[in-house]
Amino acid sequence: MVLATFLFATMGVCVKLASEFYAASEIVMYRGLVGAVMMALLSHRHGVGLKTRLPGMHLWRSISGVTSLCLWFYAIGKLPLATAMTLNYMSSVWMGLFLLGGAVLMGAQRLDWRLMAAVLLGFAGVALILRPTLDQQQLWYGLAGLLSGMIAAMAYLQVSALGRAGEPELRVVFYFSVGSCVAGAAITGATQGGLQPHTPWGAALLLAVGVLATTAQVCLTRAYSIGKPLVNACLQYLGIVFSFAYGMLLFKDPLTWQATVGMLIIIGAGLAATLLRSRVAPPAKDSQFNPTES
Repeated sequence: MVLATFLFATMGVCVKLASEFYAASEIVMYRGLVGAVMMALLSHRHGVGLKTRLPGMHLWRSISGVTSLCLWFYAIGKLPLATAMTLNYMSSVWMGLFLLGGAVLMGAQRLDWRLMAAVLLGFAGVALILRPTLDQQQLWYGLAGLLSGMIAAMAYLQVSALGRAGEPELRVVFYFSVGSCVAGAAITGATQGGLQPHTPWGAALLLAVGVLATTAQVCLTRAYSIGKPLVNACLQYLGIVFSFAYGMLLFKDPLTWQATVGMLIIIGAGLAATLLRSRVAPPAKDSQFNPTES
């Protein structure tokens, strides 16, 4: 999860730059195309078949994931990066609320309120670092970012369910990438009427988005396959730390005391969640692919 957050933060920078040349749906399409090719090659190398016995679960995971991705890329292109990142990272809070609602409805499932507190503490750190603002003209873009976080929470829970069902990470990410490519192409054709011409810089950004996002997706899928959703949600806040570091290095953002405190809170929340997991959960069964091996 830590590696995934670093790669996603790097991808966010590339998406922001690529948004000057391409629509969000077009970026999603190329991201999916690169991902599908990478996953097909890796699956062949590791002997992982792409045929699945769970097409319905992959379909719903792809629908929710692609919808969230389109909304997030759209928000990144139209909002200040800090605001878009904050709204998308609401996914962890949405996830906690979904799990809590499920526990109430099912009657048997219980949530560890210490983990829930760690997630909320992590989001307090996000708010301290980013301190997002929205003006009236950005209301609809803000709604898109908020919806991206809510739908992303659903997608993460579906990834966790696929992992428990025995689906290898490469297969999950392959079908998600195919869904991204198809949906992105359809939306681009319907709304843009065609593809934008490429420049060497633009093509390099699109390739970087695809490679970074796909590698991060494999890491994230593995994390949600073998770990607790709320622990992963808390560790995911580290992406804000990496994003803030990029802002300092690339855009000369100042290091404020609020940001320093926020980063410390995020790291502390992540460590607390990991410690709680080691105390209350047995080791998870390993899956078929370790992204650090390739």
